[in-house]
Amino acid sequence: MYSMTGYGKGEWKSEAFDLTVEVKSVNNRYLDVSVKAPKLFLAYEDRVRGAVKEKLTRGHVDVFVSFTDRRKERVMLSADTETARAYVEAAQTLKEAFPLLEDDLTVLALMKCPDVLKTEECPTADGDVLAALLSALDLALAGLNEMRLREGEKLREDLCARMGTIASLVEKIRERAPLVAENYAKKMTERVRQFLAGTEIDESRLLTEVAVFTDKCNIDEELTRLSSHIEQFYAIANTHPVGRKLDFLVQEFNREVNTICSKSNDLIVTECGLSLKNEIEKVREQIQNLE
Repeated sequence: MYSMTGYGKGEWKSEAFDLTVEVKSVNNRYLDVSVKAPKLFLAYEDRVRGAVKEKLTRGHVDVFVSFTDRRKERVMLSADTETARAYVEAAQTLKEAFPLLEDDLTVLALMKCPDVLKTEECPTADGDVLAALLSALDLALAGLNEMRLREGEKLREDLCARMGTIASLVEKIRERAPLVAENYAKKMTERVRQFLAGTEIDESRLLTEVAVFTDKCNIDEELTRLSSHIEQFYAIANTHPVGRKLDFLVQEFNREVNTICSKSNDLIVTECGLSLKNEIEKVREQIQNLE
């Protein structure tokens, strides 16, 4: 079981360059990967995202890449021909206006004119840099998953403890349920006798009323499904990933408990049902942290 929250860091150091990858993940319904890296690695962002998707299925993941290059950088010169053409046309205009002036416009002179030549650094992510990136990323993801696993195991312990509390409350309701109809029958008989003092009670009609009530407040099916959900919870908790499955299962827990509370005509059952809803909500909140 993995938490969606974690952090990992991977480094690569050499005489030529240093490269560091940091990966941070937080809760998110789906997998969302954000890469923040120098322009040098722009062409490899898909490779980075692909590597993350191989390790994670849910969460918002930020990948930070820092790079220090000690290699001699190549410089690339580019000519802005449109700007150069404008200089040439201006020179021709001046020559026509002042024909006696010496014409010394050459290519070398044109290259010295402002904005004709542009200097650009030309960093490249060669094979060594790419290998370093992927290696550092792999280390960072391993560290991230190690932390996520530790957090996930803590969550598993907490969830299993809460599931034990839920199972106890379900058993308490199960023990109480048969008494609900019995208590209702006693109360109904006492009330009828109070209102019809000295009059013979129609036992058959009274039994019919109790039978109708018993059918309406019967929660055997809901209790059976809750017990089944508890077993499913433990089974799912041993698989991966678990987040979405458990999220759906908790909805089913809530549905059964809501039905029990709506059918209940007993204070103890209602109190247990409210306690169940409280525990289930705590479980739901914790599940939001799971992958």
